[in-house]
This record gives sequence, structure tokens and C-alpha cells, in this order.
Amino acid sequence: MSGLAEPIVDHETEGLDMVRPKRGNRIGLKRWPRHWVRRGITIAVVLALMPLVLTFLYLPPFVHPVSTLMLKDLATFSGYDRRWVSIDDVAPALAHSVIMSEDGQFCFHRGIDLGELRGVVDDALAGEMTRGASTITMQSVKNLYLWSRPLGSVRKVVELPLAVYVDMVMSKRRLMEIYLNIAEWGPGIYGIEAAAQHHFGVSAKRLSRRQAALLAVTLPNPIARNPAKPGPGLRRLASLIERRAGRSGAYVGCLR
Repeated sequence: MSGLAEPIVDHETEGLDMVRPKRGNRIGLKRWPRHWVRRGITIAVVLALMPLVLTFLYLPPFVHPVSTLMLKDLATFSGYDRRWVSIDDVAPALAHSVIMSEDGQFCFHRGIDLGELRGVVDDALAGEMTRGASTITMQSVKNLYLWSRPLGSVRKVVELPLAVYVDMVMSKRRLMEIYLNIAEWGPGIYGIEAAAQHHFGVSAKRLSRRQAALLAVTLPNPIARNPAKPGPGLRRLASLIERRAGRSGAYVGCLR
């Protein structure tokens, strides 16, 4: 009988070493999530920087930006009609009507109308129906860089700082020129030149004050509203905007 003690064998754990994963495999499994997290962060940073870079690229007048809706129409093979036109070749009554209808403080705010925004917040806190507070700058940012639906509330969080940034970098006149050329005026109809030709058979430069007002008041809902066939409510609203545009004065001074 040997004096050496026999090794103690735990039969319940015997053989587990044979199936224990190697150290290298454990590390590999941990690296995959980190890899995708890093990739996700990189994509998020690139997407965040794109509008900042594109805004500078859109400054020269010979650059003709397209909207995300126009890109969607291309991607779905729907097609669209857009004919870029300089703001110098747009009837002043049209730009004036758009300002008085969409954003009366366009020439004075810095991308966000804080007074309107406070009113929306107060209405929301009071449980009342909120009104729209989007400025022309905010609508331009949405059309150029963002999406319409779904997740509208998430979009607003991104839209507000971008609107301030774009207003700081871009002149009001250039911003209005881009907005008029990317705004939707009907299914597949983008920009004021295509809209004027489609609805009234004239160029944007030859729009009358009445036609300009009718086009301006269709912007909130261009799919449902037809400026060439306005109902009584749309005609009354257009008459109001036509009068306001005729007395716009300093409200449109930044376009001169």
C-alpha cells in the first residue's frame, strides 16, 4: 500500500473541463457587441454632421438642393416635377404671401419664433389644442434633412437646434430661395416654378397677387388643398393673406 494519497475526484464536475469555452472565445463574444456599438456611434455622428456640412455646401446660388421627400419619390420611382428658379425670378407677391401666411416674424427671429413656441408650450400645459409654431427655417430644415412622420416629436428635438444653426449660417434671402424651390405644392409638385405652371399655367415671375395668395395658403396641406380650385374657406383665407401681403412692409424687408 502506497503512502501517497489518491487524488479526490468529484464525479459531479468531472468532464466539465472538456466543454469549458476557451478564453479566446469568451473575448470574441464580448467584442461583437462593442463592435456594433462603435459602428452605431460612428453612423450617428456622421448623420449628425451631415446637415452641418451640407448647409455650407448649399450657400452658393448655383447649388440646387433637393428635399428628403423628393429623394423618397426618386427611391420609389414615383418621380416628381421641380424646376429650380432664382428668387429674382419669383413674383415678390408670392414670397410676401408665404411669409405673411407661414411665418410673419421670418425677417426678425433667429430660426425659432420664441413667442409662438412659448404659446404652444402654454397651451399644451393647459391641456388646450396646440397651434403650429414651425417657422420657414424649421420647415426648410425638415424638408432638407429630416423626416415628416412618424416620430414627429423626436424630429422636433433635432429640428430646433438645426434651425438656429441654419439661420446663423445662411442669409434670409437664400433660405427663402431654397424653401420656395423645395416646398411641396401638390402630389409630386415641388418648387414654386413647377407649382405656378401646374396650377395656373404661368411662370413664377408672372403670378398675380391673388394666385400668389392662393398658393401660399395651400402650403400647410398641399395634398388636400388645390389653389386652382379653392373652396369658400380657402378663398377667404387667401383674401386675408393677399391684404396682409400688400401691407407687409418691414415684415419682408430681409428679402430686398
